[in-house]
Amino acid sequence: MKLAPADGAGKKVPDPPLLLVTDRKQASAPLVRVVEDALAAGCRWLSLRERDISAREQLALARCLRTIARHRGARLMIHGDAAIAKEAGLDGVHLRAGADVATARALLGAEALVGISIHSVGEAEKLDAGVLDYAIAGPAYVTASKPGYGPALGPAGLAAIARATPVPMIAIGGIEPRIVADIMASGAAGVAVMGSVMRADKPAQEIEQFLAALAASRGRRDG
Repeated sequence: MKLAPADGAGKKVPDPPLLLVTDRKQASAPLVRVVEDALAAGCRWLSLRERDISAREQLALARCLRTIARHRGARLMIHGDAAIAKEAGLDGVHLRAGADVATARALLGAEALVGISIHSVGEAEKLDAGVLDYAIAGPAYVTASKPGYGPALGPAGLAAIARATPVPMIAIGGIEPRIVADIMASGAAGVAVMGSVMRADKPAQEIEQFLAALAASRGRRDG
């Protein structure tokens, strides 16, 4: 799979830099079908985020989605436990803010994707590019998926974090295709989406709109 170029750190961030995070409770159809539609539309980066089910259930679901992801040449991670990522043969793990990144890296190896959630400039400044590939910053905007999760960062907040972090920043929270250009202009390396795709009647169409917006933003930046 083609990987996006980067400035040293985060060299393994997938291209296109669109991360789909799952939430079966919001899904408009069975999760497997939503994932299949998203990957068929061109999404190549997926993370399983189903923390309310047992580790055994997460493992089973991860293995099911892994088969689908491999068929499409996509990279599959898990929001949560690096041990589950290891056992399921996934491509990496996304960790909560403040988690032990070094231990996850040691468990999964150099080729795995390891990311972490951040919400402030202070957290961004503490990140170690030697063990991390990327950081997800949010909420970028008010989001229906996580109401009350924290004040929206907005373009200015995202830009401040992008300047502070030593690894590529992926923005999440309340993101729609029409505002992707603003987010990318703030210094983001990509976007992560959940509810807008999970709730969509046509997930494939939603993914296509995000990918088009990312391509247009990249074209303007490169031009």
